[in-house]
Amino acid sequence: MAFPSDIEIARAAKLQPISEIGAKLGIPFAAIEPYGRNKAKVSLDYLGRLGDRPDGKLILVTAITPTPAGEGKTTTTVGLGDGLNRIGRRTAIALREPSLGPCFGMKGGAAGGGYAQVVPMEDINLHFTGDFHAIGSAHNLLSAMIDNHLYWGNKLDLDARRVAWRRVVDMNDRALRDIVVGLGGAANGFARETGYDITVASEVMAIFCLARDLKDLEKSLGEIVVGTGRDKNLVRARDIKGDGAMAVLLRDALAPNLVQTLENNPAFVHGGPFANIAHGCNSVMATRTALKLADYVVTEAGFGADLGAEKFFDIKCRKAGLSPAAAVVVATVRALKFHGGVALADLGTENVAAVEAGLANLGRHLDNIAKFGVPAVVAINRFSADSEPEHIAIINYCDSRGVPVSICNHWAEGSKGTIQLARQVAEIAGSGTANFQPLYPNGMPLIEKARTVAREIYGAKDIFIDGPAYALVKQYEEAGFGHLPVCMAKTQYSFSTNPDKKGAPSGHIVEIREVRLAAGAGFVVMICGNIMTMPGLPRTPAAEAIRLDDSGQVIGLF
Repeated sequence: MAFPSDIEIARAAKLQPISEIGAKLGIPFAAIEPYGRNKAKVSLDYLGRLGDRPDGKLILVTAITPTPAGEGKTTTTVGLGDGLNRIGRRTAIALREPSLGPCFGMKGGAAGGGYAQVVPMEDINLHFTGDFHAIGSAHNLLSAMIDNHLYWGNKLDLDARRVAWRRVVDMNDRALRDIVVGLGGAANGFARETGYDITVASEVMAIFCLARDLKDLEKSLGEIVVGTGRDKNLVRARDIKGDGAMAVLLRDALAPNLVQTLENNPAFVHGGPFANIAHGCNSVMATRTALKLADYVVTEAGFGADLGAEKFFDIKCRKAGLSPAAAVVVATVRALKFHGGVALADLGTENVAAVEAGLANLGRHLDNIAKFGVPAVVAINRFSADSEPEHIAIINYCDSRGVPVSICNHWAEGSKGTIQLARQVAEIAGSGTANFQPLYPNGMPLIEKARTVAREIYGAKDIFIDGPAYALVKQYEEAGFGHLPVCMAKTQYSFSTNPDKKGAPSGHIVEIREVRLAAGAGFVVMICGNIMTMPGLPRTPAAEAIRLDDSGQVIGLF
């Protein structure tokens, strides 16, 4: 008998009313703002009264370098959260919202899988509570106000050639990467080159996910640098007078979204910046809310630990004052074999030697996590084609490093498949052995911050930054932004900037081709190699298989 699909499992789930899910965390009914029966926002007024409560323990789930074979980071986050609840630890999970771009492109959905999912799966993967639409609207409102300012006299003397603020859409559309606006004559404004990014790469998304409250949100929106004047002065969103209206569009969205797992445990799903082109973490509002209401909070950071975890530690934790108690590094036999040189089509065949060769990738990630002072556990996300000798190879490797390891079967068994992992995580988190610290100090120059990440995390020999990008870095430092952390935009498929270099490459050069200031979010983006801030659809996008059946239900999400 065939195993049911993710969407079939999600539809068969017995969901509890969302008010009952909130009650498990002590959230009063009056603080629940329902969006239908099974999803809600938690009111900002209520959240403002939680400040004096002690925080629970924060657990980060990250992974080895991603491969087409899949690692299951979100699935493991959900499975671990359910597992901790199963062993009697009051736990909430905190996840990012999926972007429509990858849902209709490569992923076909991003709410976990098998019996470790957050639900309602279809809603979460599609429009959910409208947060992304609000973020895109706020971003594009500022874009429209910039061009309107240019049209009506340009009192700020903004240089149209140096407008840095682009437009966004929550869809993979390579045709929009570089465009010209203002064509069609004087009535349509001034013609200029610009482009689109995907919404999850928007600085508004980053600000939204790092904001502590509405006042902080509006203040940070005002700090956005949209371009420079002809006298080289910085022009901000508050100068264009767009910050207030942007905050209005984002007011309701800022309240965290509450849903549940298949096992009816609470989950906050809120915000969603990509980790390869942004900082890759769910909102501070959701994480802090969960920490005030639960004893354990399991969250994830996007892609491999070299991207998501580094940015979680160096950007989110630094800015929000968070201190993780433990980290879980997800690995699969299939992905390790891929890093060990096995072709995708041959990953179902037992190959212990390839697993052992691929363990260098896992080892690099474990080394990197240790540099932040956070103890780690390895979760082997079990696939049906795995063999016992392959599992033993991973276990022996972890034992040799003194790192706890657990074989997890949450995809097929739910929380029952993560009991061992949950106990290991609870023990480590409760031991107080974490001594979290960011990788670099605030006072380090921006170029040295990028070089530190490249050398310490990517195993690189050095960085290369060309003339115009270097000049921008110096300009940002002179303008007072040198204290900000860096957000490295890099391929997720390799420690290098070449996605074809698997395993744990060393001695390479990380090329920084573009630099963007995210003054409102509070970091400087270093765009490396050929990474794009507007992805394209693959040759066969998932959208081709997503449709409505005869009864009007969605099919094709997986």
